[in-house]
Amino acid sequence: MKTKFFFLIAVLVLAIALTACGPSTITVQPQPPQRTITVTGTGLVTLTPDIAYINIGVQSQDASASVALTDNSTKAQAVMDVIKAAGVADKDIQTTNFSIYPQQQYDKDGLMTGIIYMVENTVYVTVRDLTKLGSLLDATVRAGANTINSISFDVADKTGALSQARLAAVTDARKQADELTGATGVTIGDVQTISYYDSSAPVTVQYSRAAMGGGDTVPVQAGSMQITTTVTIVYAIK
Repeated sequence: MKTKFFFLIAVLVLAIALTACGPSTITVQPQPPQRTITVTGTGLVTLTPDIAYINIGVQSQDASASVALTDNSTKAQAVMDVIKAAGVADKDIQTTNFSIYPQQQYDKDGLMTGIIYMVENTVYVTVRDLTKLGSLLDATVRAGANTINSISFDVADKTGALSQARLAAVTDARKQADELTGATGVTIGDVQTISYYDSSAPVTVQYSRAAMGGGDTVPVQAGSMQITTTVTIVYAIK
């Protein structure tokens, strides 16, 4: 009988101990949502291009592939010679396309009359002295170039201009935030997030041999280009 009594006491003690070690519930009071204001500022810097990129090519055609190739090679070499004579370094001349392919010829009734062979040789040229650009274009055309694609003007080093545009964008965003918080009677707080985007597009012009107007050099104007930075800032408000 005593044994049963002590056994019952042990079971009760164990049950109390397990209850004490059971899971407990902690209630967390929800925090009020943080109030913020989001503004987007823009910074703009205008630059004068100091570098140009051009695709200059020679296209030849003939019923004989070998004749077309010989003609193209001769003219392409002459074009390369005048490019280098203008002071363009070897590192600034890159062949981007060389191809030979047949092209079928048809009459007005749609019947094939024969095949001619097309040979194309194109180089990508970086011109770092824009004062020589007009004379360079004229010289390449006289040497045999007959495909000159759009000329792109750019700025070689945009580091300083990018910094100016970013600072201007941040200043613009802060000005907007101050105006809005002042008008609504709240106080601007710490910056929560910042994101930005830089953009700049090279200036592209079309080259036309007719634009020379009989002069000695091609009149090409680099114009100006713009770098734009857009920054979005989220401020806390109180």
